[in-house]
Amino acid sequence: MTATTSRARASWARRGLGTRAPHPDAKAMLLHQLYLALYDDGEFREAYEIAVQATELDVLPDVMHEDAARAMQALGDIEGAVRHLRLAVRLGPASRRAFHWWTLGSVLFLAGRNAEAIAALERAARWGTNDKPLYQGHLALAKCRAGRKVRDLDAIIERLAGCPAGQGYGRFVLGQLAYQSSRFEDARAYLQAFVGRTAKARRPMQIALSGEVEMAQRTLDEIDRAG
Repeated sequence: MTATTSRARASWARRGLGTRAPHPDAKAMLLHQLYLALYDDGEFREAYEIAVQATELDVLPDVMHEDAARAMQALGDIEGAVRHLRLAVRLGPASRRAFHWWTLGSVLFLAGRNAEAIAALERAARWGTNDKPLYQGHLALAKCRAGRKVRDLDAIIERLAGCPAGQGYGRFVLGQLAYQSSRFEDARAYLQAFVGRTAKARRPMQIALSGEVEMAQRTLDEIDRAG
């Protein structure tokens, strides 16, 4: 876990996995670390196979299905990602259910499957606690993209901007919502902050957010063309 390179992380993980009958909890964590190393190196197919092995140990199975989903998404297999995220929802504890619904909704939103995204994000917003404004904002965005009228859009933006969830990924949602509300300068500021922050993140985060960065760049281009 303290390895400074993906190569070192993979080496230590493989060494641990090579010991005699490691405890299931330890084996799951070692597989997770190996998965992270492979994902970091762009070895998404092998990372997926490792994540699937981890799901079979029944140690934090929802987290391991999230890992598998991220690898599938990186491979362009959206159906595979959706399948694993639905399993994460089913197997995860109530405390992580909202997050899994939100992740599923995010993947579906990026794929342009707005009706399915709305259904997932509605559940995320229902189950959410501290991050509820983020889930509500993402739900509003999916509805806008589906051509539905969203009431009090500016109030949704202000609520998300004023809470911790409005930082990080929240800047992506805020930027897209501000664009939908014709607040183009706000949209530009939020989206540029999101793109800039992601560019400085570690490689796994950059990979995971590549779809959002691409969409943010397209929106920024539209703002520039609009003058």
